[in-house]
Amino acid sequence: VLKIFKLLHRTRQEVFKSDTRALEAARQKINEEFRNNQDETSEERINELLKIASDVEVILRTSVIQAVHKDSDKIVLVPRKDLLQDNTPYLDKPTKK
Repeated sequence: VLKIFKLLHRTRQEVFKSDTRALEAARQKINEEFRNNQDETSEERINELLKIASDVEVILRTSVIQAVHKDSDKIVLVPRKDLLQDNTPYLDKPTKK
């Protein structure tokens, strides 16, 4: 439980780097969810909650991209290095190797 708790906080710090509002909101939500379930005794329910926490960590790490307002009509995306992937162009007729 402590391992996934720490992992969520590390991921939060990486994903929302330099966004104090998002950092604080995520910190509060993580702490609130763990606090609300700290008295859980059912092993089945604990495993289910840990699976949800793990899924949330993966989604945060792989899907969230920061955006910064530059002007009233411009937003700049700030993707993390681990989100960038090589893109394979679409081909109507794939070539055979």
